[in-house]
Amino acid sequence: MNEALILGAAYLIDRVVGDPRGLTHPVVIIGWWIARLEAVIRARVKKEEHLKWAGLLFPLLIVTGSYAAVWLIVWVAAWIHPLLGWCVSAWLISTTIATKGLADAGLDIAKHLLAGDFAQARRSLSMVVGRDTEHLDESEICRGAVETVAENIVDAIVSPLIYAAIGGAPLAMAYRAANTLDSMVGYKNEKYLNLGWASARFDDVLNYIPARLTAILLVLASQLANLDYRQCWEMIRRDAHLHPSPNSGLPEAGAAGALGVQLGGLNYYQGVPSDRARMGDPLRPLRSGDIQSTVRLMYLVSLLCLLICMALAFMLR
Repeated sequence: MNEALILGAAYLIDRVVGDPRGLTHPVVIIGWWIARLEAVIRARVKKEEHLKWAGLLFPLLIVTGSYAAVWLIVWVAAWIHPLLGWCVSAWLISTTIATKGLADAGLDIAKHLLAGDFAQARRSLSMVVGRDTEHLDESEICRGAVETVAENIVDAIVSPLIYAAIGGAPLAMAYRAANTLDSMVGYKNEKYLNLGWASARFDDVLNYIPARLTAILLVLASQLANLDYRQCWEMIRRDAHLHPSPNSGLPEAGAAGALGVQLGGLNYYQGVPSDRARMGDPLRPLRSGDIQSTVRLMYLVSLLCLLICMALAFMLR
């Protein structure tokens, strides 16, 4: 029962508090260690073919190190007092979830669009996507925001909740470390193709089951939100596999179907074009309300997932 309540408390902390400024976020610390390890590897490994083997050090050291550090912190806190251990666990789990941060980012973009301030909307979008945003029109700004919110339902909410339900704060933080590795070194470009392959594949494996649970929950959430749940499921079946990621296509295709819009298309990254597969049918242009609808879907999926994970935590303890 305690573990289920801790999970509920962690979700509530994230929904209400999010990531307060002024506190050093665990992901920042993980990112610092990733950067240090990369510097050490590049200083010692000069041959490109050897970088592929060296890339195994990232999940081996960063993920296991994150698990061990959080396990020790929670153990010490619980040794001082069980209540302190529960509070520390809840806070640490809350830092692996980004429900409030994801909603705030999306709604901030929608707010500027509604005010007609496209320049600020582009700047806000540039904070959460890697694509060039300087010349995007309203529909493309909306597409970027919807895709970002939908895609991150998996790795910012569902996955950390599942791993927290299974293994508490240590396993949730280990997942967050793996996901941070993917975001920092898991690129398929010349710099990271060899060094980051293990991190990218490991993140794909960890998100495989959560992404498929997210697809099911999106259909249920679409029905609860009075959106097109039949098209949500149909687009998942039809278009999710078109996405280059084995996991990200599921929530994006589902969101496209539920909203009755088309996601994907031509993006630019530092001036270089990248044409992503289209998901969903272009029944109408995207608008700011679609961002708000996607945030609502995200909230519903997070609540459904929380209930499942609290039940799972209760059964496993």
